Amino acid sequence: MMSRELWRKFKAFLMKQILIVEDDEKSLYLARFILDKEGYDVIEARDGLDALDKIAKETPALILMDMQLPKLDGYEATRRIKADERLSKIPVIALTAYAMRGDREKTLDAGCSGYIEKPIDPTTFVEEVKKYF
Repeated sequence: MMSRELWRKFKAFLMKQILIVEDDEKSLYLARFILDKEGYDVIEARDGLDALDKIAKETPALILMDMQLPKLDGYEATRRIKADERLSKIPVIALTAYAMRGDREKTLDAGCSGYIEKPIDPTTFVEEVKKYF
């Protein structure tokens, strides 16, 4: 018999469940719309603390993390995810409007597996996301 935890992970993998952590309504709407249309199971969080709560309940297959969030920023939320042995294998992809020199390295240092600049490009977004499955 499959444990509850294993079942959640298996379900997330099969359904390609993605957690989007984003506090900007327009960015969240666009990302969700595109991913829903492609058949992904999308869950949402509005800040880093909300993300940690959702991850504890859902265990998504992939996390798209805005870096500039209220309450707990994306850098610290990612560090906490990567420090948890149960969650450390979940790819975290940074979503950020900041594209200055050093930003990519800062997200990778926090534990992100990749980086997608905002505003997202609807014509390439899904292909960028698919690279991490």
